[in-house]
Amino acid sequence: MRKDTKIISDLRSFFAKNDDNRAIKCIMGVMEHINIRSSQIGVEKKENCKFTTLQVLNLLMLFPFFVVKNASRYSNSSLSKLFNCDKDMFYRFMNDGNVKWRKLLYAMNLQLIKKISSSTTVHHDKPVCLIIDDTDAPKTGMTTELIGRIWSHVHQKSILGYKCLTMMLSDGVSQLFLDFSLHGEEGKDKQKVQGLTAKQRKARYTEDHEGQAVKERVDEYLMKKTDKAIDMVKYAIKRGVRFDYLLVDSWFTSTKFVRLITSRHIKCHLLGMIKLGKTNYATKYGNIDAKQIIKHLQKDKACKHNKVLRCCYCTMDVKLDGVPVRLFFCKRGRKGNWNGLLTTDLSLSFTEAYRLYARRWTTEVAYKDCKTLLNLGKCQSVHFAAQIASLTLTMMQYNILCSVKRFEAYETIGGLFAEVTNDTLELSVTDKIWALILDFVLQVAERYSIDATELLTDFIDNNPIAHMLRKMYIYKQAS
Repeated sequence: MRKDTKIISDLRSFFAKNDDNRAIKCIMGVMEHINIRSSQIGVEKKENCKFTTLQVLNLLMLFPFFVVKNASRYSNSSLSKLFNCDKDMFYRFMNDGNVKWRKLLYAMNLQLIKKISSSTTVHHDKPVCLIIDDTDAPKTGMTTELIGRIWSHVHQKSILGYKCLTMMLSDGVSQLFLDFSLHGEEGKDKQKVQGLTAKQRKARYTEDHEGQAVKERVDEYLMKKTDKAIDMVKYAIKRGVRFDYLLVDSWFTSTKFVRLITSRHIKCHLLGMIKLGKTNYATKYGNIDAKQIIKHLQKDKACKHNKVLRCCYCTMDVKLDGVPVRLFFCKRGRKGNWNGLLTTDLSLSFTEAYRLYARRWTTEVAYKDCKTLLNLGKCQSVHFAAQIASLTLTMMQYNILCSVKRFEAYETIGGLFAEVTNDTLELSVTDKIWALILDFVLQVAERYSIDATELLTDFIDNNPIAHMLRKMYIYKQAS
């Protein structure tokens, strides 16, 4: 990040001295060229803080790459040896409701998108897809702000936490988290709103967010996810994000989304799973639902078999609320259940639609990587602002990893992350190794009555490894 970037530039220079530190050097290279201004953050530097807000942001983004799980672990980390500060500095920043996290995430992403689109080395002609999905954000603290019970489709039961609605951009090679929102669920039991008793709700942490940037996030909390998803898409288009297809599951495939996409001035289409429910479509057979359409197509022997995908499928162009759309139906085996896809692209074939929609699986892979590698949803703060901060930072970190993976040809995010942490873990043992060397030299000098300074100098001059360790040690002490 170009202004107030001593942290990133110093780290890049430091690791540049060792050719083996390829992964972390690539991380630093991407971060150094992301231009985020201090004014974009939304908060001013604290008088008693030696770091600027931009530097604090930089350090927080570096946490997982230096194996720092959270702020409480910072003082014992190798990063702390390089840039010493109090953990409270991070807590204050994370809990600050004035930080404009959504704008910060977009500020980074728009630059990464520009870098990717301008690259000639990784150019391809695959469609760009905007993907809407959600995931569970489980919590254990009953006093966390706005906490409640949500229905988990993974666990098939009610759990304590938030629903995290995400929007991702994928070009078939890599993907970037563009936006997210945290949601609660009212629940069906009127005596237990959000699945909590009145006593449990009263015990939750509360804070007045009027006039703060986080107020927007609080207002989103009880919004319908479908309504918020539409807002997200509109905001992305407004910020200049361009895509060919919007991919959604059956929860979001509706007349509202069809209208949203077909009314845009940019050329884009909707591709979503549909429920075989009561929704009626205008067809040559009249206004009928999806199950009735399938029966008519079977009767007309319009079903075909796809050998590659090993399924039976059929297609029909219909109208949904006056808008022309194409429906695909497919099933595996004679006893398999029919599934339906809807698209506003009337030129799309079944095979193309199937393969495009399969790209939604990238979100599940991304969720897994974020949860296992970057501690997604592991924030333990009671502040809702800190929950937003933690999720945004995770998505920033993931997007950086994706960018490096793309340009440096790493096979997986996990492989890249492992190499990065191996690079930085070397720092954590530097002090211990150097202390052992000094202790050994002093013992030898004392035993054989040799000048310790001369012996140490001679040892360093004739041992490349010792020379490198000394440079690392001096650098850290100076920092």
